[in-house]
Amino acid sequence: MIPVQPSNASPVPFSPSQPRLQRMLGLMSLPILAFFILPLIALFLRITPGEFLAYLNQTQVIQAVLLSLFTTVAATLVSIVLGTPLAYAIGRGCFRYPRLVDTLIDLPLVLPPAVAGVALLMTFGRRGLLGGALDLLGIQIPFTPLAVVMAQTFVSASFYIKSAALGFSSIDPELEQAAGLDGASNWQTFRFVIIPLSWTALLSGGVMAWARALGEFGATIIFAGNYPGRTQTMPLAIYIGFELDLNVALILSVILVGFSFLALFLIKGLLKRG
Repeated sequence: MIPVQPSNASPVPFSPSQPRLQRMLGLMSLPILAFFILPLIALFLRITPGEFLAYLNQTQVIQAVLLSLFTTVAATLVSIVLGTPLAYAIGRGCFRYPRLVDTLIDLPLVLPPAVAGVALLMTFGRRGLLGGALDLLGIQIPFTPLAVVMAQTFVSASFYIKSAALGFSSIDPELEQAAGLDGASNWQTFRFVIIPLSWTALLSGGVMAWARALGEFGATIIFAGNYPGRTQTMPLAIYIGFELDLNVALILSVILVGFSFLALFLIKGLLKRG
């Protein structure tokens, strides 16, 4: 008779208490879920569809929405153009002190937005670090639409850079070497090999950066001001709406929630597909 060798892998014992534990944890999670959901429900219940359509035609609302869409798209494009080389360098370990670089990129994510606004003003303001040189060139940045784009880029670019760097680091370097052996230039390798393999991370990072820029408030109001039709984005119009017209604030809040939901829904769909 051939002895049966005992298996090294021990089976996971079934515990009759597991379903009970799952139900208990599910019940314990209800308060925090309610805390997340109830304010959003209250926001949508506070205004009727008729009021929404009526206030949607107001000049202040239209200006705030259009300005926000224009500046956030511009900020996202700036983040992609300037952030992609940095993300690739991080993903390929090109820096001597990667932890320091990574910390600097993470800093805008945890820095209070008001501090970011003051820092931008102290750099590009008339009396700032570069203000004198810009003034000689006839360039004034603070309290202009350009200041809005810069403030949004400062607080949102890190989302794209982190996501893109993660996508680049996941690509096998041997694929780049193989493309080089086949005669592809560095640009051709980057365009036809690296980008297609990391497009999910790049697009997800871009959408996250756009969503963060869309909700930016603190840095914008300090560095760009709150001028209707010029620098007043949707978050700033919501702030003023609490003083002048609450319905305007409600309309813009609903629009921002809708945009944010669509952005997150798109990202989750891309990640699931990738």
